[in-house]
Amino acid sequence: MKKPKPLKIKPNRNTNKNTDKQIKLEVRSDDQATLTTNQGLPISDNQNSLKVGARGPTLLEDFILREKITHFDHERIPERIVHARGSAAHGFFELTNDMSKYTKAGFLNGPKGKRTPIFARFSTVQGGSSSADSVRDVRGFAVKFYTEQGNYDFVGNNIPVFFIQDAIKFPDLVHAVKMEPHHGMPQGGSAHDNFWDFVSLMPESTHMLMWAMSDRGIPRSLRMIQGFGVHTFRFINEKGKSVFVKFHLKPEQGVHSLVWDEAQKLNGKDPDYHRRDLWESINQGYFPAWQFFAQIFESDNEVFKGVDLLDPTKLIPEELSPLIPMGRLVLDRNPDNFFAETEQVAFHPGHVVPGIDFSNDPLLQGRLFSYTDTQLSRLGGPNFHELPINQAKCPVHNNQRDGIHRQTIVTGRVNYEPNSLQKGCPMQSAEGFATYSEKLSGLKARERPNSFSDHFSQAKMFFDSQTESEQNHIIEAFSFELTKVQIPHIREQIVSNLVFVDETLAKKVADNLGLDFKAAKARGLPKNTTSPKSSINIKPVVAKADSLSLQKSLNIPSIDSRRIAIVALDDVAKKEVDLVKEFLKANKLSCKVITLTPVQRSALNADELIQQATSVEFDGFVILGEQLSKNKKLDGLAQDFITEGFKHLKTIEFVSTRAKASLLPFAEKNEDGLLVSKGKFSSKAFLNELKKHKHWSRE
Repeated sequence: MKKPKPLKIKPNRNTNKNTDKQIKLEVRSDDQATLTTNQGLPISDNQNSLKVGARGPTLLEDFILREKITHFDHERIPERIVHARGSAAHGFFELTNDMSKYTKAGFLNGPKGKRTPIFARFSTVQGGSSSADSVRDVRGFAVKFYTEQGNYDFVGNNIPVFFIQDAIKFPDLVHAVKMEPHHGMPQGGSAHDNFWDFVSLMPESTHMLMWAMSDRGIPRSLRMIQGFGVHTFRFINEKGKSVFVKFHLKPEQGVHSLVWDEAQKLNGKDPDYHRRDLWESINQGYFPAWQFFAQIFESDNEVFKGVDLLDPTKLIPEELSPLIPMGRLVLDRNPDNFFAETEQVAFHPGHVVPGIDFSNDPLLQGRLFSYTDTQLSRLGGPNFHELPINQAKCPVHNNQRDGIHRQTIVTGRVNYEPNSLQKGCPMQSAEGFATYSEKLSGLKARERPNSFSDHFSQAKMFFDSQTESEQNHIIEAFSFELTKVQIPHIREQIVSNLVFVDETLAKKVADNLGLDFKAAKARGLPKNTTSPKSSINIKPVVAKADSLSLQKSLNIPSIDSRRIAIVALDDVAKKEVDLVKEFLKANKLSCKVITLTPVQRSALNADELIQQATSVEFDGFVILGEQLSKNKKLDGLAQDFITEGFKHLKTIEFVSTRAKASLLPFAEKNEDGLLVSKGKFSSKAFLNELKKHKHWSRE
């Protein structure tokens, strides 16, 4: 097979020829650059404003001061209402399977190895831009594909379903989950009365709640989350045939989570943990990658095996409809400027290319309006598509003109169509986007299909698919969140709703909250709600699906870039430490050497002292040597450091039975993920244990 040619991007003919050069000069920063105003005027003194004498008032005449202060005063744009806190990176999509059988989308057609530039942004949902990374929350997963046919935006989450079925409820959901308006708390968390009041009265939220309260809500890393398009879309091929499609992204690093105590400590010790992890991983050459799949439904029937494809609170398990691989997403370059790229990027589920179309999902239909409306407000006007990060990398020709922040300088007199003065250009294309011709009928009405009224069967399927450990985590998460709810009837209503998922789940949550389970159960479904009547006792489409469980579906993923702490005790020689470091780095692991005393730190050229080290930032631990420092405080810190790693279910190896007895005396010899070797690091055994991510049996 011939090596595929790289994507050639033609220049935008509507753009002034000098625009690119001007932009490069403006953003250039090097040792020879001269400080200037925004108009290019060289500045001789940037330390002092213009005054009447050394002690006199500042003069309004100082245009350099005025320009600088004015720009500073307007540096911030309105943050996103949701998904405000984000991290992003550049990369590429590489096609591995020609999809022309299903779609004429150019970036999904062609030879294996064809590449399309991308920009991906990950985010939390609830908190503001200054909130913490490792809170319990849904994660946004959005990708902009700069294709030959225009920009295509994949706008998804790390959870395949959503809280609501109709976009008219989206403002209510967001108002409820955000900080309460009377006192502005809590920031970035759902554990409060307003949120749980809302979802207690919306049984359709139950399935999504199960996912959010599971380990998916506290991911180990942004590199280790799945991506789902949530909605059902359409593929259309060259013959005009349409199939329904759902999009899935699976990380090659594996899907991994934190434990709750670990997540809480990370929020305090490093609120930028996920952002830092993504940035450092790419900087070190460990490029995150995902497999991109399509889940195809070839019938025109919008109901598949009893599940309505238009209902965003439902999913089709992989076991019933296998995933078709399309290609790989690889992130290999960090942004050059956080504001210009990560903050100003504008995603929109309505940014599609020929070959991809929408379904009649009522939540998706509302989003098609909402995203454009939001960008108009957030980015200042209709020309947000001209910001460099949002620009299409293919030719753009139309008759849209002017408006605030217009960048393109278009020459010529014609700004209308049809015309004869410019030979009809720009003209329509037979290869352009065409909406799928779908026959519709029905009366105008504010209603939902009866198939949307099943709110519990998939929640039950999800819960029953989890391991015992994962089920316990869900129970603990519900219990923690609901302890923050102050109003008793809200807690009781949630427990009552959970009865329809699993009675044991509901009873354990009730017991943890000190509720009268019989009284809570007797409440039944909420009475004061506008949600459609719920159908109960519907059997799940399958009883269990291993693909819904992180622990059951765990393969042996890449452990590249996992962080290892080498704790070197006072009797360890540099040669011994260097051998372990070399082995770990040869296996693409990131490591830090930590010592107990400054003397040993200097001798080993170590990275940190035990007083500075943070256990929660590491995935595994290697403890070398036997001799402690004889300083009770330092020895206590070392014991706390290792004990915390053990508590968080991480892989630990002691290259000494004596050190193990001193630093982790309560642990049994046969604990899962705990290795004790005498005199020599076990290397391969350590790597094999590390691949398990967490050692859940310790719980």
